[in-house]
Amino acid sequence: MKTSTNSKKKHRSDVIGWREHVGLPDFGIMDIRAKIDTGARTSALHAENQELFDKKGTNWVRFLVPVPGQKQLSMLEAPLLDSRDVKNTSGLPERRFVVRTTLLLGSHRWSIDLSLADRLNMEFGLILGRTAFRGRGVLVDSGRSYLAGKPKTEKS
Repeated sequence: MKTSTNSKKKHRSDVIGWREHVGLPDFGIMDIRAKIDTGARTSALHAENQELFDKKGTNWVRFLVPVPGQKQLSMLEAPLLDSRDVKNTSGLPERRFVVRTTLLLGSHRWSIDLSLADRLNMEFGLILGRTAFRGRGVLVDSGRSYLAGKPKTEKS
C-alpha cells in the first residue's frame, strides 16, 4: 500500500451520531435532542407564533419554542439575520426567518444559522444540516447515536 507524503497537517475529526444532544445557550436551551441531517443544507428549529418586530432600528424576530423539561413554550427573541426560501421536508420552498445562534456540541462551541420552521409533527424539534458542520472536522456515523455526550457549557 502506498503511503502519502503529503505535507498537509493531519486533521483529527470528531465522530458524531445521526442524533445528538446539543445546546443553544443564547436561547437558554442547554440540552435538546437534534437530528443530524447531511441531506439538509440548512438547520431548522421548531418555532411557533413567529413575529417580526423593530428593536432600535434593527429587525428582530420573536417566537415560541418548546424547551425540554418545561411544560410551557419559551418566548425567545433574536436579531433577524435573513429571510430566505428554504426547501421544506416535502421539497417545496417556503420563506423562513433565519437567526444566528451558538451551538454547543459535546465540548465544542460555534455559531450556526437556524431557520425557524413549523416542525410540530416531526420527531425532532431541531435539525442540523450540513452547513452547521462545514469546516468543523465533524464526521457523522449514520449507524450510531449520542456519541458527543451532553453539551458542555464551558468554552472550548
